[in-house]
Amino acid sequence: MIAVADEKDVAEIVQIVNLAYRGESSKQGWTTEADLLLGDKRTDEESLLELMQGPGSIFLKYLDEQNLIKGSVFLSKKENGLYLGMLTVSPLEQAKGIGRQLMTAAENYARTQNCRVIFMRVITVRKELIEWYEKQGFRDTGLREPVIFDTRFGIPTQELEFMILEKPLLM
Repeated sequence: MIAVADEKDVAEIVQIVNLAYRGESSKQGWTTEADLLLGDKRTDEESLLELMQGPGSIFLKYLDEQNLIKGSVFLSKKENGLYLGMLTVSPLEQAKGIGRQLMTAAENYARTQNCRVIFMRVITVRKELIEWYEKQGFRDTGLREPVIFDTRFGIPTQELEFMILEKPLLM
């Protein structure tokens, strides 16, 4: 089941995001950034709560049969578009369709917000992840942004840059 997350979910979402993106545990899944950024944190409770409380922003959560959070995604309305970030599935639950379900829910939410496009930033060297998003209908806009990291959330092992991907939505 997919639902809107609230403040009581922050700690559980932070744990899943950190497990999926950073440190040794993330290497159990295919979405790891552990070789690109040293450290065990992708986010913390304060940062995630700040995102959650931002104007036009929500987190969606995927709940299993025991009502445990197994995935989440951050969404933030920006003019006529919806920014999608931190699409996360617990490493041991990856490749079971949870990410695709969260993506579908994000697209449905975008339509309720009258958004014409969903856009995101992906680190350019994450080829496997970019290919997955392309299969979901996203395309490279050709735009690039430098990756500027808060060292609390990892130390880059190489120079990194973001690729901006977008997916037009049919209304």
